[in-house]
Amino acid sequence: MSTGRGLDARLIVRRAAFELDLALTAEPGEVVALLGPNGAGKSTALRALAGLVPTSGGHLRLGGRDLRRLPADRRGIGMVFQDYLLFPHLSALENVAFGPRCQGAGRRAARRRAADWLERVGLAEFASARPRALSGGQAQRVALARALAVEPGLLLLDEPLAALDAHTRLEIRAALRRHLAGFGGAAVLVTHDPLDAMVLADRIVVVEGGRLVQEGTPADVARRPRTDYVARLVGLNLYRGRAEAGSVLIGEGLTGDGLTGEGPIGEGARTLDTVDSLEGEVFLAFAPSSVALYRTRPDGSPRNLWRARVAAVERQGDRVRVQLAGPPFDAVAEVTPAAVAELHLVEGSLVWAAVKATETHVYPA
Repeated sequence: MSTGRGLDARLIVRRAAFELDLALTAEPGEVVALLGPNGAGKSTALRALAGLVPTSGGHLRLGGRDLRRLPADRRGIGMVFQDYLLFPHLSALENVAFGPRCQGAGRRAARRRAADWLERVGLAEFASARPRALSGGQAQRVALARALAVEPGLLLLDEPLAALDAHTRLEIRAALRRHLAGFGGAAVLVTHDPLDAMVLADRIVVVEGGRLVQEGTPADVARRPRTDYVARLVGLNLYRGRAEAGSVLIGEGLTGDGLTGEGPIGEGARTLDTVDSLEGEVFLAFAPSSVALYRTRPDGSPRNLWRARVAAVERQGDRVRVQLAGPPFDAVAEVTPAAVAELHLVEGSLVWAAVKATETHVYPA
């Protein structure tokens, strides 16, 4: 809930085949990340905040001021675009000084402010360089300095790290975190990368199909996903069901790889035992690394044991993700390459899968 000092918006944008209806708040000093799949409406929301896309309804206030009727250049908003959009014919210094000049600052004052910001982002020695002479990371920092030089009440960042290579991304992500920590206004970040959201944001808003489907701190969202998309991002198996007497009857299964399954379960019930005492509609989640795989039925018959078919085997770094197809439900396991060889895990092979009740996490739906 906004206190009135930051951003308080309800963004309604209607197009022929899409409607965005998103309530969004951000307090001064807070970084909010918009996370969601392609076409969810994240960039549309950002452009509606900036005044680059007209809204069909709702409200948009920043520091208590109504922005809906103001043109983009009078909203007190800074924006960093995905491709930075630096003016190619201007030097880095002149790019950063452009905003203050538009606000009415004199040439000398604007250049002093620009030089100060280039020093803050570590590019003082590149003041005279044109954009074509800058690396991707340097261009990103110039774009950030240009956005902050107008002293905005709201900073918008549209996939600010997407155009960078992996090594540069790591370096610039850390620098961006420092600059955002020192920014006194509200900030809204759009990203497809869950790591960017987890590292840079104080709060995550997940958008799917133009609607808010989940929000919370990065830790809350990662620990308690509420949709298949979020489960995939954080790498969890996720199911919805009904909890009763220490077990969960799985209804429509959701997993971290978007698979669903229902139907009779062969040997066992369509239930998973847990150590939680919740009752009623719940989500149940567990990590792929919690799933143990066996070629034959294991001794002791763990309570959460089911027969599954290997649907796919995919190497990820020093681990291997194994997609398991139901019935009773689909799941993802994570094992070592040695386990793949020992268990002869190939597409189509049958295995026994087990997960301990203590490895499951249950929370209200």
